[in-house]
Amino acid sequence: MVTPIEGNGTPETVWQRWEATAGWPRLPLDPPGPPLVVAPHPDDEILGVAGLMATLGAADLAAVTDGEASHPDSSVYTRTELAQIRRAETAEALHRLGLGAARVHRLGQRDGGIDEGAVADALIPLLSEGRWCLTTWREDGHPDHEAVGRAAAKACASTGARLLEFPIWAWHWATPGDRRVPWDRARRIDLSPSAQAAKQAAIAAFPSQIAPLGPAEADAAILPPHIIERFTRSFEVVFE
Repeated sequence: MVTPIEGNGTPETVWQRWEATAGWPRLPLDPPGPPLVVAPHPDDEILGVAGLMATLGAADLAAVTDGEASHPDSSVYTRTELAQIRRAETAEALHRLGLGAARVHRLGQRDGGIDEGAVADALIPLLSEGRWCLTTWREDGHPDHEAVGRAAAKACASTGARLLEFPIWAWHWATPGDRRVPWDRARRIDLSPSAQAAKQAAIAAFPSQIAPLGPAEADAAILPPHIIERFTRSFEVVFE
């Protein structure tokens, strides 16, 4: 369900006024061990479930790509340089969450050209019966997010792991009650003030995404404030 991601999207103020979110069932925070968080790009795991990661105090990360295509026509950095920058940002973000010792599995996929089958094959050895696998929703609207979600679903089906999907770009293109979104499967994760603060600090560890790389239009911020606002709320959401 690849969806055009354009314009300013649905403002966070609109989401905050949607009363249905308060009634979503809370996700019991009882994983059998550290969950595996599967991120198509560096920062997806932070935007989606950094609060949960901080609350649990343990997680492993499968970094599918290094996010080298975030600014394909940058006048400042090459793709190789961007990949190095974003790997370093991920390490700093995990440190800010108290997860500096987390295991990071780098799958080496090409940003914008993910091999779905290869990702599924790489995830299977990292999963086991009942282990939580958190990744981007299979219908999030971004092709990489959807490919990784499908790959994770295949790996979970093969291993008996528990799939939990988080929306990222759906908060942009969808609206409250949007029938394209499985709100009936939504599970809410309420964040403590300390978990919220840790998440905000982790988001700030990605200056290559939240601030312009340079003055050229091609170097504009990917995640300007009106987008970041959707991920600094007092709760997170996964689809079960």
